[in-house]
Amino acid sequence: MIKNTMLLLLAVFPASLFAQPVPVGKKVEVYTTAENTDNKISKVEGGSFESKPQPLENEITVFVDPGKKFQTYMGIGAALTDASAETFYKMPKAKQEELLKAYFDKKDGIGYTVARTNINSCDFSSDMYTYVADGDASLKSFNIEHDKKYKIPFIKEATKAAGGKLTLFASPWSPPSWMKTNNDMLHGGKLKPESYKSWALYYAKFIKAYEKEGIPVWGISVQNEPMATQIWESCIYTAEEERDFLKNHLGPTLAKEGLANKKIIVWDHNRDLIYQRAQTYFNDPVASKYIWGIGFHWYEPWSGGTPMYDNMKLVNEAFPGKNIFFTEGCAESFTASGYNRWSLGEKYGSNMINDFNNGMVGFTDWNIVLDETGGPNHVGNFCFAPVHGDTKTGELIYTNAYYYIGHFSKFIKPGAKRLACSVSRSQFLATAFLNPDGKVVTVVMNLGDKETSYNLWINGKAAVLKALPHSISTLIL
Repeated sequence: MIKNTMLLLLAVFPASLFAQPVPVGKKVEVYTTAENTDNKISKVEGGSFESKPQPLENEITVFVDPGKKFQTYMGIGAALTDASAETFYKMPKAKQEELLKAYFDKKDGIGYTVARTNINSCDFSSDMYTYVADGDASLKSFNIEHDKKYKIPFIKEATKAAGGKLTLFASPWSPPSWMKTNNDMLHGGKLKPESYKSWALYYAKFIKAYEKEGIPVWGISVQNEPMATQIWESCIYTAEEERDFLKNHLGPTLAKEGLANKKIIVWDHNRDLIYQRAQTYFNDPVASKYIWGIGFHWYEPWSGGTPMYDNMKLVNEAFPGKNIFFTEGCAESFTASGYNRWSLGEKYGSNMINDFNNGMVGFTDWNIVLDETGGPNHVGNFCFAPVHGDTKTGELIYTNAYYYIGHFSKFIKPGAKRLACSVSRSQFLATAFLNPDGKVVTVVMNLGDKETSYNLWINGKAAVLKALPHSISTLIL
């Protein structure tokens, strides 16, 4: 048995990767993005490893231990919403091609492999819509004609640009109004008990309709932000209500419809209540068997501006068999004067490093592209995207958030294992992964205002590198 296990491990990760010493003279490949420079995932000079059994106390060091492995990395991507699709098709053809290459090309872009889309309308839709006629509990009128104008063609083009495969999941913001207690797709409300059966079948109808169009659906989340009463499409579930809908209706319905292989994500909301929700779902053996993982967002208005990373760590420790997956995040309160704010990228980098270090397996940004207004959006809830398409000038505007995300998505490959990684100064953040090809990828952020030298230290060897002020670097070994 031990021999067979070792053979399996060696098939995935070669023997040379198991805590072997780094050769003296081995050089680190470094790519950097930095404030007030022209560096945008730019290759810069890297250092070479020398023997260093003990770093000094006054040195800054990033420690990586390739012998200690944790969760498997799934991938990074963004939401292909109605707003993104409409913006995309308003841009000149050359800019459409540029955008697809920038996001999905593995060599010349940042290599996105994950995507999300909306079931029924959401705030980032120009109009409100569903896929059935009012009162049609049997769903005989179900059709996705609305999505064939912009969203479905956009998803197909993104999938092609990604090499023919994209891990796509779909989320509802609200059931049709007639299925809800407030008879309104907006302003919260709840799913009527008599509509549980129809709503569960709705997901299956959506998946089958998309797959008939040639778009594989990897999975779904049960409900976007189930504790938020919004002025846009929203629907409220307590943890018990979501659990019971899943185990008594949604899970069995997908299985009955031949869709038991589709992944189901619960919660799909903020870090604040995530442990209570996880405990309620995962302690129920019937509900738990249907759940691939728990999704989360980063909008935490009651946390005083401090992300609740420890809540992720606790879920990871308490329920190690379940995946933790970031399903949405963006910079809110859009203003055109804010495109160049360096904090846009640092927000992404800080959240991604901390969440990966606390067990996150993958990251899904919110809208992949928006227009010059931060929309379109039918309720005026405008926000930033990493890239904006100015539909008046036909130009693409890249914020530094695009480059910060790219420092992860371009270099860490699906199937990678997170490695133990720590830093010796709080101005630095870092995470590390072991790619299936044997390369160690370390992402380092310098939040400080000064250029700073530091060591990349691995098993008694260290390379001296430098971090520019307010920078993010990817180190490849």
